[in-house]
Amino acid sequence: MMMEERAMVHFLSRFGEFPFLVKWNGHEDKIGQGSPAFAVNVKEMIPVRKLADSTSLALGEAYMQGKLEVEGDLYHALDCFLGQMGKFSVNKLRLKGLLHPSNSKKNQKKEVCSHYDLGNDFYKLWLDDTMNYSCGYFRTDTDTLKEAQENKTNYILKKLALKEGMSLLDIGCGWGYLLIRAVKEYKVKGTGITLSKEQYDGFRARIEEEGLEHLLEVKLLDYRDLAGCGRQFDRIVSVGMVEHVGRENYGLFLDRADKVLKPGGVFLLHFISSLKEHDGDPWIKKYIFPGGVIPSLREIVSLMGDRDYHILDVENLRSHYNKTLLCWEENFKAHREEICQMFDEEFVRMWELYLCSCAATFHNGIIDLHQILATKGVNNELPRVRWY
Repeated sequence: MMMEERAMVHFLSRFGEFPFLVKWNGHEDKIGQGSPAFAVNVKEMIPVRKLADSTSLALGEAYMQGKLEVEGDLYHALDCFLGQMGKFSVNKLRLKGLLHPSNSKKNQKKEVCSHYDLGNDFYKLWLDDTMNYSCGYFRTDTDTLKEAQENKTNYILKKLALKEGMSLLDIGCGWGYLLIRAVKEYKVKGTGITLSKEQYDGFRARIEEEGLEHLLEVKLLDYRDLAGCGRQFDRIVSVGMVEHVGRENYGLFLDRADKVLKPGGVFLLHFISSLKEHDGDPWIKKYIFPGGVIPSLREIVSLMGDRDYHILDVENLRSHYNKTLLCWEENFKAHREEICQMFDEEFVRMWELYLCSCAATFHNGIIDLHQILATKGVNNELPRVRWY
């Protein structure tokens, strides 16, 4: 065995909790004890210095570029492997620029658009008809993806305790399905804000198709500029958006929401979370969500308490996101050839890795999905029990 191969096997030996095979140059090495759970075929050696700088980047880029193949089911292999992410190496000094980019408006808009402006036609291929790009809510194991997204939307709207004539703000509104449902079913007035031009255009088209211009509006607006709109809302919802603002701005995000929420108003914050604060995964931050930082539940709860938000409920939907991602991955595979024609093979492999790795990290409890329901100050008008 060449010295480079020996060094790579030695590095990978730390990940032996679930044994696996490493195959190369006509021979194989087994990592861990017992029957191998999966196998990888290394077509080109990965230098140990790269693995030591960032295990995530080194392995992720090798997979994207076809230098590393997983035999069998990708999700199964990642589910076994990524439960050991605590053993990954990260050179925080060398990766400082990647892990801690600028939180300026200009840069954050660029980061958000790099993901969400890949094209509405792209997302329509593998999302369901609701165009919800966030965790579904599976009431039963047989729920379809669309049913789960409808369930999630209904659940959120019930938690908000909406009444006819109320005003609802959605911070990070996506393609607008939640607001459209709120307006049609609860007869509220809705406002959505987004930084994505593609989502903005898609949402505007849906508003016109539904004939809801008198009740619903969407704005290309940074959350930091909310105070300038000169309005206050009875309810605020934000689904999967706070992960994009950066750790230094979590408090600012809550401050801006507070400025436009009426006293006693209800705020539902739906976000990917973690047990403890960390900088994020280098591969995800470089290729999928530039600038994204996952909050810990405890820091968001603490920041809300400092701002007189009274928390009514905290719910963990982690297992629902695992199932949502597996549904997306199945849809993605069904349209693989079309997506490859839109982009290229490396892009497709990158997104397959993203969807499967995120599903695996939710399954392993490395990340969670929380919904926090809170009121601005005291609200004694809501039901005493969980009415939703």
